Amino acid sequence: RGSGRAVVARTPRGGMGRPRRLLLVSNSTLHGGGYLGHCQEHIKSFLGEKVKRVLFVPYALHDRDAYTRTARAKFESLGYGLDSIHESCDPVEAVRKSEAIFIGGGNTFRLLKALYDNNLIQEIRKRVLEDGIPYMGSSAGTNVATISINTTNDMPIVYPPSLQALGLVPFNINPHYLDPDVKSSHMGVSKACQS
Repeated sequence: RGSGRAVVARTPRGGMGRPRRLLLVSNSTLHGGGYLGHCQEHIKSFLGEKVKRVLFVPYALHDRDAYTRTARAKFESLGYGLDSIHESCDPVEAVRKSEAIFIGGGNTFRLLKALYDNNLIQEIRKRVLEDGIPYMGSSAGTNVATISINTTNDMPIVYPPSLQALGLVPFNINPHYLDPDVKSSHMGVSKACQS
């Protein structure tokens, strides 16, 4: 659901027998609250004390610098350092050295295309499924954690080479799905605000 209250944290076994550590959030801002405010306790519990720095992937939004400033302020307030992959000279090496990965929201097509363009699909899969590092996604970051982005509500503003995503879970998610309002006469598509 797109309520922002449903946070999924599961540790099923990954492809190599290691537990998957995933925190998949429907959105990064709940109406009336601040950035990740509605799930900050889940974040602290999920990352724990072992993780010191988080690798942030801001590819879903156009202004990556501004998005990074917002994410960095939130994670620093929770006691974690934050490095943004777009500031790295070598994005693949940044993933290989990461302690935890957070992929933020925005446009899912833009995000997936950038992941492909930077050769990060297999690298992120390996770090999460084989090495067992924590993965957190919100909105588009939750979409790309699934098998494919076929269930996104986003408009295809760019075209990735494939709709196949990270495959960290064996199903698809629509983090902005809303139950229909039976009292409404609206005949269009229902969609929550993007992160």
